[in-house]
This record gives sequence, C-alpha cells and structure tokens, in this order.
Amino acid sequence: MENKLAHHLLWERLRVGDKDAFFDLYKELYYPLVNFGIRVCADADTASEATDLVFTTIWEKHESLTRVDNVEAYLRTFLKRKLLRILERKRKINDALFNAGADGDWMEMSYEEFIVKVQSDELVQHQLKNALEKLTFRQKQLIHLKFFEGLSYEQIAEQSNQTIKTAYNTIYDALKILRKEFNA
Repeated sequence: MENKLAHHLLWERLRVGDKDAFFDLYKELYYPLVNFGIRVCADADTASEATDLVFTTIWEKHESLTRVDNVEAYLRTFLKRKLLRILERKRKINDALFNAGADGDWMEMSYEEFIVKVQSDELVQHQLKNALEKLTFRQKQLIHLKFFEGLSYEQIAEQSNQTIKTAYNTIYDALKILRKEFNA
C-alpha cells in the first residue's frame, strides 16, 4: 500500500513536469515492468525496448496525463499494449520479407505483395530504407532488377554481365542482410 501511494505521488509530480519524480518512478518501476514484459512476451530485449518506450512516451506526454490511482497497474497495461504493437510490427516485417509456402519453405513474394505489406506500416518503411542502405551498390541494383522490374535470374545475369549463379547468390546475400536488419 505504501508503494502504491508513493507511486501515485510521483505520478502527480510527473504530470506537472517534475523530472526528478519521473526518474524516481523510472528507478522504482523499470525492472518490475521489464520482468512483467518478459512474462508477457518471453523476450528480454523486446520487454526492455517496450518498457523504454513506455517511459519515453509518458515523459513526452506528461502534460496530458490523467490522474491514476494505481500507477503500476496502469503502466503494466500500457506496457502490455506497447508489447502487442511491437510484436505485431515484427510479425508484419517478417510477413513482408518472407512468405511461407504450403510446404513450409521460404519463397520470394512478388514485388506487389511486398509493397502492399510494407506500406501498411510507416515504421516498416523507415526500417526498409535503413536496411537498404546496408546493401552494396551491386546488391541494390540486382534487388531492383528482381523485385522492382520483375526480371528472372537469367535476365538479371544477362543485364548485369554475371553468371546466373552469381546473380542468384548476390540477391540471396542481399535478402539475408535485409532479414538480419529487420530482425535486429
């Protein structure tokens, strides 16, 4: 009961912009919230990321926060919602990058399918742009030919003066980099 009252008082001070109250609340509740997040999603990194986002958001919106009786319960609910959004975003990213076939093998999706899925989330677009910056000029060029122009590996090899195997390997390596960037 004493913690509940202390959290409530810190919350009220936070609402009026008291940074010390914010940091005290952060110190009090960060690890309990991360532990709660781990129980919800079974991933320490995701739980930590979501908890950071919760605290960042409450500081950014401290002026518009409402009164809360049970701060910890409120933040747990906020964290759970944040975790669900993060997990959904990761699922969308994986769906955009991969398309499981009926036999469970990964196969490339068409450019149109990829764009429709990616455009559904502005954050994914930003992540895609950053991931594409990790590719070499040749990888970007071949990804463009494959997914934006819809050329076959034979056509790509012919246009880029490479063997079909080299074109395939270059695109495969680029997709591996993209997958790694999106899963990071």
